[in-house]
Amino acid sequence: MEPIRTHKGIVYPLNRSNIDTDQIIPKQFLKRISRQGFGQFLFYNWRFDHDGELREDFSLNNPAYKESSILVAGENFGCGSSREHAPWALQDYGFRVIIAPSFADIFYSNCTKNGILPVKLTEEQTQALIDRAESEAYTITVDLENKRVYDSSSFDASFDLPDYQREMLLNGWDEIAVTLTHENKITEFELQK
Repeated sequence: MEPIRTHKGIVYPLNRSNIDTDQIIPKQFLKRISRQGFGQFLFYNWRFDHDGELREDFSLNNPAYKESSILVAGENFGCGSSREHAPWALQDYGFRVIIAPSFADIFYSNCTKNGILPVKLTEEQTQALIDRAESEAYTITVDLENKRVYDSSSFDASFDLPDYQREMLLNGWDEIAVTLTHENKITEFELQK
């Protein structure tokens, strides 16, 4: 995984709550066995019409958000099934950070295990980011080292992340990489047999 220390990016505002994993990546696209290639199907039922054409009424199809790497949404993001494909799709599309007032527990864990930083801010702070990003091209900075989200003018908020997940993201480690940090002890143990 790529380490995240400080990420500066364009905000994509998704002013909806209770976005479940089947909305993030519908079940018919879960046939791949690698983590790549899911981004094209992100929010498929919202982005495309029944003929597979882009819908003009869904904001992610707006060219202004094409380079967005920070998604800001309402509460309970990632609810529904525990499919790990949801963070894969978000990451493959280009999102590195997701900000919401709350996340489904399994989705939150899957994000940190796959290199996406989930940031919990208050409903008021989240709505302020959404409102600003809906009205203009809006760039913010998410600083994992100092646990802050800020812009170049007046927005500045702090967030928390458990130490274990924070260390994983700062170092770009997945579960295998964490295990390999103990490689010397593993080898020593194996040699004792």
